Amino acid sequence: MSDLKKPKPNFFWSILTMRCPRCRRGSMFKNNNPYKKLKLKYIFDMYDNCPVCKQKFDLEVGFWYGTGYVSYALTVLLSGVTFLAWWAAIGISTDDSRIFYWLILNTILIIVLQPLLMRLSRAVYIYFFITYDENYESTPAVELHINE
Repeated sequence: MSDLKKPKPNFFWSILTMRCPRCRRGSMFKNNNPYKKLKLKYIFDMYDNCPVCKQKFDLEVGFWYGTGYVSYALTVLLSGVTFLAWWAAIGISTDDSRIFYWLILNTILIIVLQPLLMRLSRAVYIYFFITYDENYESTPAVELHINE
């Protein structure tokens, strides 16, 4: 009987579904739906370690501060996409208020999607520091070491 290897999970799908970067199987968040409990204190309710490979998510004190930059980039990207879609579908003109309607729509969209964008920024950010390990079952988890 041959030893069958598990297929490698897709990189982008793992980020979008907010899976562990090391094994790409375990969920990073205790609740997959950020809108289920409409209280801001539950948005970042994460596991300390991956339920599958035991990778620690909070690699060091203040690790998640860098997600502000990722969140900003995702918000600018979303605004750019909605602007191009608005321009293609409705158009932009200096003769009327169409640009202001886009600004209002874009602002509402960003506010509604903010819990999802904040979680997604955490998933993207941790993928910069931890790479996929196909032998995650037999190798130790990644740890950051700070030189003092």
